[in-house]
Amino acid sequence: LSPQENGDFIAQLAQFSTVEGIETLNGSMESLVNGYQSSQALQASALVGRTVIVPADKAMVDTAKGIKGQLALPSASNNVYVNVTDASGSVVTRLNLGSQPSGMHDFVWDGKNSGGNLMPPGRYQFEAQAAIGGENKQLATLLPANVDSVSLGNGKGGGMMLNVAGLGSISLSNIVSIGQ
Repeated sequence: LSPQENGDFIAQLAQFSTVEGIETLNGSMESLVNGYQSSQALQASALVGRTVIVPADKAMVDTAKGIKGQLALPSASNNVYVNVTDASGSVVTRLNLGSQPSGMHDFVWDGKNSGGNLMPPGRYQFEAQAAIGGENKQLATLLPANVDSVSLGNGKGGGMMLNVAGLGSISLSNIVSIGQ
């Protein structure tokens, strides 16, 4: 009984058109995101079987080959060392790096205990410390880990997770570098 004015009718048609456009845009964005996630999964799967360097203090070590890690020294120190402990928490050896300037420093463990005997392969912990300002400070370490598999993120916002030997799941974004 009360027909709409022409202007109101055209405004409603424009609103319907806008809603339809937004729905189409949402569908396109969802398709784009799915394509990106598939691409990311394919890239992450290429890491399976490779070695990655991650911030960690534990690593699976093939003691016949030894292990090379890094430590981050925030300021110069005249006493930098790395304690290597086995799964039971016993100190296997101590790597003395001596006096070092600030920055990233490599350390190598040959897989032998302080008595020169080759240790069995397994999970070992690396605790880097330095004397800074008269105090012993714990240092961050970067260690190699083998990628066993890749897990896709759950739902929205879930990222790729790498399942690495001896460490469990770590985010793809935590990888510092990729090895062989």
